[in-house]
Amino acid sequence: MTTSLRASDTLTRDALAVLQPGFAGTSAPSWLLRQLDEGLTSVGLFGRNIDSPEQLALLTEQLREVRPELLVAIDEEGGDVTRLEARTGSSYPGNLALGHIDDPDLTRAVAHELGGRLAAAGVNLNWAPSADVNSNPDNPVIGVRSFGGDPELVARHTVAYVEGLQAAGVAACVKHFPGHGDTAVDSHHAVPRIDADLATLRGRELVPFAAAVDAGSKCVMSAHILLPALDAAHPGTLSSAALTGLLRAPRSEGGLGHEGLIVTDGMEMQAISATYGLERGSVLALAAGADAICVGGGLSGEDTVLRLRDALVGAVRDGELTEERLADAAARVRSLAAWAKGARGRSGTGGPAGHARDGIGLEAARRALVVTGLDGYRRPSGPGYVAALTPLANIAVGDETPWGPAAELERMIPGTRTGTYGSTDGDVAATVLADAGDRPVVAVVRDLHRHPWMAQAVEQLVAARPSTVVVEMGVPQASPQGALHVATRGAARVCGRAAAEVIARG
Repeated sequence: MTTSLRASDTLTRDALAVLQPGFAGTSAPSWLLRQLDEGLTSVGLFGRNIDSPEQLALLTEQLREVRPELLVAIDEEGGDVTRLEARTGSSYPGNLALGHIDDPDLTRAVAHELGGRLAAAGVNLNWAPSADVNSNPDNPVIGVRSFGGDPELVARHTVAYVEGLQAAGVAACVKHFPGHGDTAVDSHHAVPRIDADLATLRGRELVPFAAAVDAGSKCVMSAHILLPALDAAHPGTLSSAALTGLLRAPRSEGGLGHEGLIVTDGMEMQAISATYGLERGSVLALAAGADAICVGGGLSGEDTVLRLRDALVGAVRDGELTEERLADAAARVRSLAAWAKGARGRSGTGGPAGHARDGIGLEAARRALVVTGLDGYRRPSGPGYVAALTPLANIAVGDETPWGPAAELERMIPGTRTGTYGSTDGDVAATVLADAGDRPVVAVVRDLHRHPWMAQAVEQLVAARPSTVVVEMGVPQASPQGALHVATRGAARVCGRAAAEVIARG
């Protein structure tokens, strides 16, 4: 009886150890502290958990009072995807801007500074960088989150980012394996499918991941995408062919030889939860070779943790998941937590949490700009009107993070006004012109080539008012339009500031 009880307790602790749940609030709820004491070894942070660097440091300290060797994970890519600065916009440009500059030393330095901020706040696992090769310009979810469309360029910047982040004592987690760049579907909503053959995947999607593994990335995140060349039945997160046969297998057997942690993308995303269910999907992911189950972007609370814990324990007892596979996954989580604890002390970045300064991030944002029409451009003599043509928010980015140059232009040119316009606003160009009056117009767009309504509005604005300035803050694909065209390759706060400087000062 004692042996059976001990075995049951071990299973329960292992099942808790492989979960990376989120939670609500800026301080630790009692249920979370209780589950940490029971065996939970990871937590995931989102924008809802962060008010300031000081508050975040207190929160992570509170968690570690219960479990000193704890993985505190965050989705902090910089650029468009920020949790540290969700309410203000990031102090660092994202991957596409860094890839355009193509200075790996700069990418490494940006990642190191960002990693230092995370480590100082007690965060030791970053679900970044995106190692996806953005080969499909219509991609609705990657875009500026990728370093670019060339596999070798993406590989060298992925490696630089991993090195910079981990030198600061924060484990990197390259994503989204085996590559989310050639999709036209967002896996938050459905299962994307990539029909490339295996040779194409090896020569394109897998190049950055192989380089990251060789560089010692501590973690790889799986993607909920279907690649029939690897597995015709299961998306990557649930595919043993992808996770065990390709990512984990040694190079001598045709794999990438990754020995670190494999974590899933958010399991509540519709590609998994609407197709397999949260519990069933989590069991299949562990059986396929994943080590950690990420959940809590949309779901949070003890009920989710207990449901998944019990599903994993039940799967072992029913023979769907071996006890050895669960134990191996839990051991990998604990091993990374131990590394992170030691790395924090060795890196020297475990001091007081601080606020970012517009230093290296702003420098990078300025270097990434491509400006067309500057020779004939005349700076505005008075306040202007910023028209933000806003697409539906990318779920990974969220809709709470401000974007665009409006705030900086208002600071540089007092009296500047702003309006926001969407696809349902009828004749957008006519409305903008009416709202602007005699003020010079700055039209701000994101991925103009993917939104016909936006492209039409810009064309009409430029035709009616040739002095219109156009700022593209997404992936620049369309031909430059406007008296001045500024391409930022990202919508981080520093990208907006860099664009505003050009507009205000010429």
